[in-house]
Amino acid sequence: MSTAASLSTRTVVEELLQRIGGGDPEHIAELYAEEGDWKLDWPEAEHGRPATPWIRHRSTRADAAAHYRELAEHHVPEHAATEVERILIDGNDAVVLGEIRQTARSTGRAYRARFALHLTVEGGLVTRHHVYEDSLAVAQAFEAEAR
Repeated sequence: MSTAASLSTRTVVEELLQRIGGGDPEHIAELYAEEGDWKLDWPEAEHGRPATPWIRHRSTRADAAAHYRELAEHHVPEHAATEVERILIDGNDAVVLGEIRQTARSTGRAYRARFALHLTVEGGLVTRHHVYEDSLAVAQAFEAEAR
């Protein structure tokens, strides 16, 4: 592991997290490469459903901006928080571990979901964005009928 690569990766990841917290989709997307590998660990049949349109694979910087816009449109920003518990760096790769707390705009239901975010940084830009989260908690918050 190169120390220079680790510092660069950490710097980009920390900047990305700050920008996500700031909520400006275009500003966030500037940190993504023009082409990238963006995946969400959800069942494929659940991707792009009307209640959760941000849940789908992406491949471009414009897709990244769209993701953050769609995410904001479907949640109540005043009731959102993210706790980053740990950032692990190995060369160009980083893993961010934590928990999100959100409220679904359509149902008013709050949820908490643990997550792991695997990022790869190359040339100062994010080229991989893979999310592993508690998809059941998210899906249940957006269900038309409460369980």
